[in-house]
Amino acid sequence: MSSKVWNMRRTVLGTALGFALAAFGAPQAHAANNDGSVAGHTQAGAVVTVTNPATGLTRTITADGDGSYRFPFLPVGQYTISASKDGQAVGPTRNVTVALGTTTSVDLGAVNATNLSTINVSGSVLPVIDVSSTESATIVSRADLVRLPVDQNVTSVALLAPGVVKGNAGFGGISFGGSSIAENAFYVNGLNVTDFYNRNGFSEAPFAFYDQFQVKTGGYSVEFGRTTGGVVNAVARTGTNEFKAGAEITMEPGNWHSVADNHYDANGNRYLTSSRDRDSLIKTNVWASGPIVKDKLFFFAMYEARGASPRNTNDQGNSITYNNADNGFWGGTIDWNVTDSNTLSLMAFSDKTHNVGDVYGYDYDTDTTTGRTNQVFSDTGGRNWALTWTSYLTNDLSMKLMYGRNQREAFTHSQLDESCNRVAATTAFLALHDPGVKLGCTDSSTVFSREDTRKQYRADFEWTLGDHLLRFGYDHEDDTSDYHRHYAGPGAYYYNLYSASAGSTIPNGGVVPPGYDAYVRARRYEIGGTFSTLNAAYYIEDNWSITPSFVLNMGLRNDSFDNQDAEGRSYIKMSRQIAPRLGFSWDMKGDGTTKLFGNLGRYFLPVANVINIKQAGGLLDERTYYAFGGWNVLELNGVQYAVPKLGPQLGNVDTSQGDGTVGDLRSEVDKDMDPVYQDEAILGFQQMINSQWSWGVSGTYRRLHNAIDDMEISATAQCGGDGYIGWVMANPGKKVTVWGDTNCDGTPDGYLTVDTSKEGWAMYDASGNYLGQRGWVKPKRTYGALEFQLDRAWDEKWALNASYVMSWNRGNAEGPVNSDTNFDDTGRTENFDNPWVNFGGDGFLPNDRRHQFKLRGTYALTPHWQLGANADVHSGGPITGFGVGNPFDDTNYHSYYICVQNCDSPISENRVYVHSSRGKYGRMPWTYTLDASLSYILPFEGGGNLRVKLAVYNLLNQQRTVRMDQDLQTDISNSTNSTFMQPIGFQAPRFTQLTVSVNF
Repeated sequence: MSSKVWNMRRTVLGTALGFALAAFGAPQAHAANNDGSVAGHTQAGAVVTVTNPATGLTRTITADGDGSYRFPFLPVGQYTISASKDGQAVGPTRNVTVALGTTTSVDLGAVNATNLSTINVSGSVLPVIDVSSTESATIVSRADLVRLPVDQNVTSVALLAPGVVKGNAGFGGISFGGSSIAENAFYVNGLNVTDFYNRNGFSEAPFAFYDQFQVKTGGYSVEFGRTTGGVVNAVARTGTNEFKAGAEITMEPGNWHSVADNHYDANGNRYLTSSRDRDSLIKTNVWASGPIVKDKLFFFAMYEARGASPRNTNDQGNSITYNNADNGFWGGTIDWNVTDSNTLSLMAFSDKTHNVGDVYGYDYDTDTTTGRTNQVFSDTGGRNWALTWTSYLTNDLSMKLMYGRNQREAFTHSQLDESCNRVAATTAFLALHDPGVKLGCTDSSTVFSREDTRKQYRADFEWTLGDHLLRFGYDHEDDTSDYHRHYAGPGAYYYNLYSASAGSTIPNGGVVPPGYDAYVRARRYEIGGTFSTLNAAYYIEDNWSITPSFVLNMGLRNDSFDNQDAEGRSYIKMSRQIAPRLGFSWDMKGDGTTKLFGNLGRYFLPVANVINIKQAGGLLDERTYYAFGGWNVLELNGVQYAVPKLGPQLGNVDTSQGDGTVGDLRSEVDKDMDPVYQDEAILGFQQMINSQWSWGVSGTYRRLHNAIDDMEISATAQCGGDGYIGWVMANPGKKVTVWGDTNCDGTPDGYLTVDTSKEGWAMYDASGNYLGQRGWVKPKRTYGALEFQLDRAWDEKWALNASYVMSWNRGNAEGPVNSDTNFDDTGRTENFDNPWVNFGGDGFLPNDRRHQFKLRGTYALTPHWQLGANADVHSGGPITGFGVGNPFDDTNYHSYYICVQNCDSPISENRVYVHSSRGKYGRMPWTYTLDASLSYILPFEGGGNLRVKLAVYNLLNQQRTVRMDQDLQTDISNSTNSTFMQPIGFQAPRFTQLTVSVNF
């Protein structure tokens, strides 16, 4: 977000205009800055000129009546700034650094204030404390990263910020301030590159493409939206008047990776085979930049050849896959200074990847492979570009227009898709029925293709009116997913095997018969179609300098989300989502060294496209259960494999999640659905100790309101249990308006309202007698944190940043995904399938990390040698013992209840349950990650240098547990899951990376 320093006067005019624009519905849009600003004071009426010597970009404005001036929308880089009046210089010319999303404040000549929010190093003004900003953000430059041991990906950069932690589920991701991993936003040069299909991931350019990152952890302004987590805002490198070029080689040979540990159960049986896995990577990046027309037209271009050849075994160690991804990535920018008042910029990059995995049979004991059994092909990524026009229309009014496209492909298929079904089993099942050979003849379960295309355009304006800086704009996205998916093999079945004692009740209500101790779920899953979502927003913000040292930030954002079916008809449409933002920043001493700031804001989260597809795309999710009747051992290409024999069918075929047809969407979507939103409050303090050292402390409170999830409404006030509606996307615990049976004749004939806080779920006794209705608990999530930071700026000798966060993340809903149960179907979690799944589920949530310590720094041993370090220490997340079933009815779902007595009774009222609360079984262990680097720098005469950096990640080779099996019971029975609390996720082993770069 752009930080502002505002001037003071004409208060009535500025405020009146702000309210007028707000009345026309101009709340905020989803913007991403790719620039910064310079502002300050000088003599009234002085002519102020800012120039980028590297590109020749020059802007000149006249300071207003109180000497205030401001240059918005400046590309990041080094500038000179000067002022003159009546032909005479007003103070000396200054060197200024413009950083991403911030305002560097510089006073010129004899004025009352000093150089706000800056430090002086060799005559340059650098932003340290931005006294105009009310947000919480961390800026990391390319220069910072070459000095530090930070792995070459955007996620590693984001994890440098306080309060950001890795997701602990198998689907990865990062969590900002207690949010789930599916609530963040990512930008490159203003282009939104967030995965809109399920919001887990983003398009990522080659790492050498980026110039600066801004990691926003809270309090961001109204131009940012569609997120209740955090924002990573990046800007690409650009060309200058000087021709430059370089090459960089990054190597991570397989034998530079430490061996991962195998893991064994209590009986000494290996259940996770990891010691034969290896990663191997080599990247060669070449780049060039310079002028096409001096002072006018510039280019930056790069190409990266990447060869990755990791190998990995399956969990049982009887299959091994050799992967090969030999890809070329590219990126570039073109910048045109059309005039001193108009610029045009083009940014483009590709992250398309093609991987081939050759699958072989494997004998772990002899470390030998047998014949190739399969070949798996996968393609990901796409091409991305953004075109931005910036105009300085008048001395006080500036405009920025952007249009861009973001593409992401995901395509997977294998040679055995037609002939082989996937077979998978729980560890507890294999402890009883390990066939001694590979399960199934393929490890590829799903055949799918998806192509996501985002078309984005936006307009942003800045207008200085005396003491007021008005920022307003509009943002629009058209997000389209073309998606097709089914399981591999004959009949398109995926077989899952589970242990269960005779008499146990399984998820579809069937009962394991005598003589059996396990069951098979045969699942078919098919979906396809093209679906779009339209997201739009207006925003307005007034930054009012009430005094020279006190800035009040008032903003509004108006979001709208329109999720459409395959025919382009709206089925989830939410508009007028008014998000107010109110912040202040007080320069307490008036010299830019001490800042007190605060922020109140509301943030809305859109519905992911995966909901369009599964809710409006004719999803078939068919689950048939059988008793496990033993193994059939077969052979393919000389490799033996096992498939289950199907015993008697247990219970009915379950198509409750989707029967392959598109139903009446009026009965499947709440007509008056409310959006998901989060309120946030931040209060913070920052202070410069001296020209190098600064410190800060802040407190954050977040509260999530609402959830949008699928829930099965099986009763209504009008018709009781005869009013079954089915699965509905709605707000659990609130009133839901759907098309249903209003007169109880069995035919839907009109809209009716179900207050799901007290009704909607039919209750029956063991004899099937209707007992009444039950409602759902409302979703809750809160996050409170205290954050402390200490920073020492780089002075060519050393730099240090240290932070500590103490936080509490509580509630009964993590967000649109469930990481403790490894459920990443965004917006379709199990949490609200029926009232009992989440009943009694209050407690500390999966992303709760009570203590987080982060430390990073660089020390120059000599002008040629540098040491770098990066440490991350945090406490573990809570461990919950999930059950299935509950003491209230015969339902078999995830729950917070464990059956302890009479569990095999067919009469549910006879079963005895105990509550198993969140976090009841303690916490996972603390994790300690220390990365270290040693760099050698050799400058060249005439410019350029050679840099060699050897970095070791996870230097201490910690492989501590970060994820456990949290299913205490997997069926309604007297027994518990033998693999409960068994570790299943770990820190990545130590690896070493060598980077050699030459720059000219």
